[in-house]
Amino acid sequence: MRRLALIAIALAGVLPAAAQAQQRTRLTVYTALENEQLQPFKQAAEAALRDVEIAWVRDSTGVITARLIAERANPRADVVWGLSVFSLLQMEGLDMLEPYTPAGADALRPSMRSDRSPMTWTGMDAFVSAICFNTVVAQQRNLPRPSTWDDLLNPAFRGQIVMPNPNSSGTGFLTMAGWIGRRGEAGAWDFMTRLHDNIQQYTHSGSAPCNNAARGEFGVGISLDMRAVTLRNQGAPIEIIVPTDGVGFDLEATAIMRGTRNLDAAKRLADFAVSRAAMTVYGRFYALLALPGVDPSVQGYPAEFSQRLVDADFRAIALQRDRLLRDWSARFDGKSAPRN
Repeated sequence: MRRLALIAIALAGVLPAAAQAQQRTRLTVYTALENEQLQPFKQAAEAALRDVEIAWVRDSTGVITARLIAERANPRADVVWGLSVFSLLQMEGLDMLEPYTPAGADALRPSMRSDRSPMTWTGMDAFVSAICFNTVVAQQRNLPRPSTWDDLLNPAFRGQIVMPNPNSSGTGFLTMAGWIGRRGEAGAWDFMTRLHDNIQQYTHSGSAPCNNAARGEFGVGISLDMRAVTLRNQGAPIEIIVPTDGVGFDLEATAIMRGTRNLDAAKRLADFAVSRAAMTVYGRFYALLALPGVDPSVQGYPAEFSQRLVDADFRAIALQRDRLLRDWSARFDGKSAPRN
């Protein structure tokens, strides 16, 4: 009898917990976040939203954007959390985003949130193109330190530069968009054609070029600020160079997919994504945050990034995204790395 009573008491504690677990809403969240960001983002969201479970679907920006657009007639994603605003504006034009203004979104920087009412997307942070310059390789190969993008046209860099393919990588696209913003489209194509002579390979990841440079495989990796700062903080022999002629940037952003069957939970995740708690997590990786007044904790972030941003018309560039990527492929895809 006593044993039965103990079992009954144990079950009394287990059953409510099991019932609570069964009541959790599973949100399918598409993202292009870096792999090391997935777990802390998931933990923070699930701690704030106890009845929500995050199920990530992660790939590079170009791949995840193409997948979302291909699935638009029967969307599988509930939410996009951590994707280029260029991609989200393209999807906005295809009427793929659920209008919703998250609680607290009005406090975001105006340049880092949707201008629609209700909003269609909200910003998280900005990420910026950067040059990862391996100082050891530079000394071995007598490579001059570049201070501008044009410096990379020096024949000394032939075969010593890797950069992301903009069709696959959001970093590649924002870098190209920055060149267009600074030089005009014709000037940007002329620059990229000359730079192509010195490119060894176009990768399908924005982080890969900096990883390559950090390992000493190449002297120069055109990459993103987050990866450059992370590797430098880990002791890699790289200098983070912010070209004096300006750097392109993009916004990581959040949106709810139109047609989600979990709209209430999706809205609550969107609310969390603009909260101070979420911004604190973003600030572990990026310094340019969408919510003013949140101090990023990332160390070693060069101040020049925020001072040298090239003005970007995100909507205008998003409308041209498909054409720009087709043109880029026609001109330069021959040096792209094999796709996995």
